[in-house]
Amino acid sequence: MNTKYIDLIDQTFEFPQEEFTLKNNNLQFHGVDLLHLVERYGSPLKFSYLPKISENINRAKGWFKSAMAKNNYQAKYFYSYCTKSSHFAHVLNEALKNDIHLETSSAFDIKIIEHLKSTGKIKSNTYIICNGFKRKEYITNIASLINSGHKNCIPIIDNYEELALLSGQIETNFKVGIRIASEEEPKFEFYTSRLGIGYKNIIPFYESQIKENPQVDLKMLHFFINTGIKDNAYYWNELVKCLKVYTRLKKICPSLDSLNIGGGFPIKNSLAFDYDYQYMVDEIINQINNACLEADVAVPNIFTEFGSFTVGESGGAIFEVLYQKQQNDREKWNMIDSSFITTLPDTWAINKRFILLPVNRWDNEYERVLLGGLTCDSDDYYNSEQHVNAIYLPKYSKEKPLYIGFFNTGAYQETIGGFGGLQHCLIPSPKHLLIQKDENGNVTTTIFAEQQKSEDLLHILGYE
Repeated sequence: MNTKYIDLIDQTFEFPQEEFTLKNNNLQFHGVDLLHLVERYGSPLKFSYLPKISENINRAKGWFKSAMAKNNYQAKYFYSYCTKSSHFAHVLNEALKNDIHLETSSAFDIKIIEHLKSTGKIKSNTYIICNGFKRKEYITNIASLINSGHKNCIPIIDNYEELALLSGQIETNFKVGIRIASEEEPKFEFYTSRLGIGYKNIIPFYESQIKENPQVDLKMLHFFINTGIKDNAYYWNELVKCLKVYTRLKKICPSLDSLNIGGGFPIKNSLAFDYDYQYMVDEIINQINNACLEADVAVPNIFTEFGSFTVGESGGAIFEVLYQKQQNDREKWNMIDSSFITTLPDTWAINKRFILLPVNRWDNEYERVLLGGLTCDSDDYYNSEQHVNAIYLPKYSKEKPLYIGFFNTGAYQETIGGFGGLQHCLIPSPKHLLIQKDENGNVTTTIFAEQQKSEDLLHILGYE
């Protein structure tokens, strides 16, 4: 009878996979021995596997290169990283090794840009695409960057007042983009995105505020769907509407030469994950090509802003199962040595699922369990996985510690969770490791942040 955890995985999924393999019944992540990390650094533990960032950037570049060649597409592709997914220096330093561009969303983002530029990480021709609703400080910082000579800074106009505010502080000619306020999916509580300017209002806005303004060139039309790039009727319908606006606008605006299709590539959240990235890129490029050919206008340069896709699959978290509580006839709670609310807040806030696998004991029998966090909050739990509303893990044993890993957690979790600050029930932030590989494939690890101490939290709270 097949009752071991490895049997369950073998009969349910294709395993091993590119990033997940076994060695001596312990899980390896991109060849990194996770049990060895726990034995060396302890638990709970967060890690960033930095080579995955460069790998995903170059995968996407390859898909667009292939699609443009296939469709004889006569324009360029620019990969931009959406910084709000993770602002950390180790993320930006790795991403910028790959000749990419950056998208910002707030005033402080520009300070990071200035630092990167001063240290030579950003070139003078790097595109800085400034999204978001722009308050006074954001406007001032954008103006400062442009006034300093960074010609490829493109503020994306989000509302009718921003252009005048920018013109009041920018001393030279400058480029802008306009964000389309796309319609949301029917299941949303509202019809139209709060961000950008409505489809019908874009051309009137251009004609009234930009066309006769000698200081401003309209460079880019910005299109983004909140639910991401999916092969469904909703996405393709919104893309067609966007292309109609682009071709109409291009005919009256010679400076317009770029279409930003935003971000939204999904990342792997299950061992059964299946998404045909190349097909989606081929079809997007094909539709843009055909729309421009039909309208008799030049095809635009394509910009993307991949955030989660860039950094998400580089991150992971490892916890120890401290104790098992049998609460009734059917429910066994495995209590972890951290909190889901604080370390993986998307599991609590938006019911997001990450890949969950045991780090060790794959040759042991398995059982169905629920996972509970350390806080006293009843919502601090994780109760469903890829096995259809259930979690199966090797059986709990007091004598044999069980470690579990959550994978592809690299986007948003630190900033939403309040990295370095107070967290729910004063549960400390885990130790955070950076993992790299040298040219010979040897693994190197450095500690980015130690686990928080009580003194850190008392200081924040004003007790010291």
